[in-house]
Amino acid sequence: MGIVDQEQQPSQKVPDQRRRGEKQPPMAGPDSVASRLQQETLRLLHELQVHQIELESQNDELRRSREELELSRDAYAELYDFAPVGYVSLDAQGVIREANLAVANLLGIDRGALIGKPFAGLIADAAGRELFARHVEAVRQRAGMQSCEIRLAGKECTEIHGQLQSVALARENGTGYILTSIVDGTLRNRMEETLQNAHDKLEGTIAERTGDLTRANLALTREIQERRQAEESLKNSYAEIKSLKDRLQAENVYLQKEIARQHEFGGIIGESNALSYVFFRVEQVAPLDATVLLLGETGTGKGVIARAIHDASARRERSMITVSCTALPANLIESELFGREKGAYTGSDARQIGRFELADGGTIFLDEIGEVPVELQAKLLRVIQDGEFERLGSPRTIKVDVRIIAATNRNLEQEIREGRFREDLFYRLNVFPITMPPLRQRKEDIPLLVNHFIAKFNKKIGKRIETVSRETLKLLEQYHWPGNVRELESVIERAVILSRGTALQVLDRFDSFPKTGGEPGQEVRILAELEHDHILQVLQKTSWRVEGKSGAAVLLGMNPSTLRARMRKSGISRK
Repeated sequence: MGIVDQEQQPSQKVPDQRRRGEKQPPMAGPDSVASRLQQETLRLLHELQVHQIELESQNDELRRSREELELSRDAYAELYDFAPVGYVSLDAQGVIREANLAVANLLGIDRGALIGKPFAGLIADAAGRELFARHVEAVRQRAGMQSCEIRLAGKECTEIHGQLQSVALARENGTGYILTSIVDGTLRNRMEETLQNAHDKLEGTIAERTGDLTRANLALTREIQERRQAEESLKNSYAEIKSLKDRLQAENVYLQKEIARQHEFGGIIGESNALSYVFFRVEQVAPLDATVLLLGETGTGKGVIARAIHDASARRERSMITVSCTALPANLIESELFGREKGAYTGSDARQIGRFELADGGTIFLDEIGEVPVELQAKLLRVIQDGEFERLGSPRTIKVDVRIIAATNRNLEQEIREGRFREDLFYRLNVFPITMPPLRQRKEDIPLLVNHFIAKFNKKIGKRIETVSRETLKLLEQYHWPGNVRELESVIERAVILSRGTALQVLDRFDSFPKTGGEPGQEVRILAELEHDHILQVLQKTSWRVEGKSGAAVLLGMNPSTLRARMRKSGISRK
């Protein structure tokens, strides 16, 4: 409006200025003044429009901010009112200015009745009010959250274990206030009391149970002592029974079968000293990969011992391939052992994998190794020594990892002297020799073997042979058994077939055969050698310690002086 008045009355100001005697600028023309006035007016209008737009934008921002603030305050009010934790806002004097629904429900007091009430009036005891006063002072003086625990008076004279967490804040008008949260600890305290009661009860139960166990342990100790006394009495009774046992004419075969199982090692049955030494040797060599040479007469169980060595070795998960060198024709044994390519010779119309390839990673058992032709022994020596060979008809070398177990009933040293066996092959095979004793050198094993074979053929044939007379056992023990265990098995099978009733009847005429075999003194010499080797092994195991708890005499079941005498007799001395 001021700008419009100047344009309507321009002539009034000029005379006034002249009357005051002021210097006036040179008078411009009417057109120039009007032009300037118009430009100034446009400029002012433009500035007013810009200011108007800025004011409207600021008003919009203020309106949006106010709306957001109102929404935020509404949300805060909802969070504050409906929070699961009780909240109160206190002024500097500890008077409640705001309270949410949770704290009203917790205390059982209407929210309106809480406003304006001193918070200290809600505390149940004087000690709690004093603690709360210190709490408020700490909130005022220290930054951050402050905590304390007090007891509050609830509805119907109940007490609430309140846990307070307070912080000092400032309002928009600059006044300070305290925001305090309250988690009802009553349930926790009850749970703690329940837990403590349960703990006390558990300790009492443990103490009671410990007393029961102590009494039970004492009773068990007495029972053990009584049992030991009973066992001692049973031992004495057993000695008497044993003296009467010899008068009986028959034995229970099935009971003997259970006893025989206690004396079984990898299928070999017996408890004689000669066989025990074989078991000892097997246990020594089985975990190793050393080549084993099994020596002994036909029928002594060399194949079963070979299987026992394999089953107790680290290769037991792989195959043990058995090759009977006597069962293979001389012209086929090479292809059976090492394989052949198709067309290797006339009639070989298919490729064949040899036994050494099949045994790769496992064990190969060369039974009756003394029957291998001399011309093939060099190739056999190479695979034992270097683990490699070629198939017939193929120049490609094959590598295998095979453990060698060989067996023979021949005297290989005599075969070497007569030019039928290579000496270098013998030394490669004779790394760890085990000699199988003939049955005539372990006659104490015959009752166990007889009972074992009776049980076997009872099941196979369907018979019920239950007893063996003392005379029959004596007859079997006196026979020299040139066919060894294999011959005994055949005799028992025939006897089971031919026997009538439940008693074993042996109809073979053993009196027509010599009752001793071999060269004069041969058995004594072999037993002496076995005893020498066994004593030497035990002494090496005990580091040549003869006496003491872990000495060789204890392991051998001898008196130390007796052991020293046998060492002198056998020529055993520490090098």
